[in-house]
Amino acid sequence: MSFSISTSAEVELIDITKQVSRQVQSSGVTDGLALIYVPHATAAILINEHEAGLITDMTEMVKTLVPRTGSYRHDRIDNNAAAHLASALLGCSLTMPVTSGQLERGTWQNIFLVELDGPRSHRTVIVKVIGR
Repeated sequence: MSFSISTSAEVELIDITKQVSRQVQSSGVTDGLALIYVPHATAAILINEHEAGLITDMTEMVKTLVPRTGSYRHDRIDNNAAAHLASALLGCSLTMPVTSGQLERGTWQNIFLVELDGPRSHRTVIVKVIGR
């Protein structure tokens, strides 16, 4: 199962919790695991609180940890080394428990697609649910 997301900024966090939850519910699995994966080398997946200030802080953290204006060798090819490096730090997947047909997450935990090389018209998120 998968879905697509369009992004609108160079670095952006997009809450995809509802889309992932729908995929989990439609899988028919009641107890198991959900793998959430983004098949892109310049995007990431993470879990955190959906609060405007925190989202801005996380965006700024990415830009500070891996600034666009570094002396990156990869930039000689296509000028997006910072996006690749940030993706490597954040990771392209996560695994979550599924209990009673629902994602099991903490009160303040939401799932985010992290755009690191945007804007892009098509980012794919793959959700694989395994269990019984």
